[in-house]
Amino acid sequence: MRLAVNIDHIATIREARKSDEPDPVAAAVLCELAGAQGITVHLRGDRRHIQDRDVEILRRTVSTHLNVEMAGTPEMVRVAQTIKPHQVTLVPERRDELTTEGGLDVVLHAGNLEKIVRQLIDSAIDVSIFVDPDLEQIRQCQKIRAPKVEINTGKFTEGWIRGSWSAELEKINTAAKAARKMGLIVLAGHGLNYRNIDAIAVNEDIEELNIGHSIVARAALVGLDRAVREMIDLIAHPRRLPTVNR
Repeated sequence: MRLAVNIDHIATIREARKSDEPDPVAAAVLCELAGAQGITVHLRGDRRHIQDRDVEILRRTVSTHLNVEMAGTPEMVRVAQTIKPHQVTLVPERRDELTTEGGLDVVLHAGNLEKIVRQLIDSAIDVSIFVDPDLEQIRQCQKIRAPKVEINTGKFTEGWIRGSWSAELEKINTAAKAARKMGLIVLAGHGLNYRNIDAIAVNEDIEELNIGHSIVARAALVGLDRAVREMIDLIAHPRRLPTVNR
């Protein structure tokens, strides 16, 4: 299972002072040197953290795999077709949200998303769609010919905090297995950290995890190199899951 590190919050720290540091590009290099197999950034419509110039430089610098999360809008399609990241992940986006709050409703927006998926693939850009662990949504991703899905682990991570997470984990496992049987490449992410990663890391249907906030938070205390290496080790050697009765 691969780890792609989301470095958005390196840029969040920079933008807090409207400064030029810390540099997301430097962070990406450190993550790759520590063993990360991909770099993820979210280019939001309001440009609250990652900027267009960051993505342009990252595309020239990242030696593994650059994944750019973005909303399915004509503006973002044009940006992607210009910069040509290795992969685009289509995500929902609201201006007043702190972070992405849920998966895309592919069923509702199938017509528009199918057009965008085709435009990106025709531009030699790989495409993933961020969806909740819902079989109907995943089937629709297959119908519109998206090659990859990223399963939203947000509700699982919220349940982990409450101590009641087994039902949400089962949804993820069921969705991942179904998506793989449909021929989709399965990724996952949202809210994963050093305490809950084990439950997801044992899933052999998931090929890659996107993790950001917890790694950047850990890096503030121990450094980025160590934070990335610790997460990679946990993914490679997940600990025994605790017993859950709820």
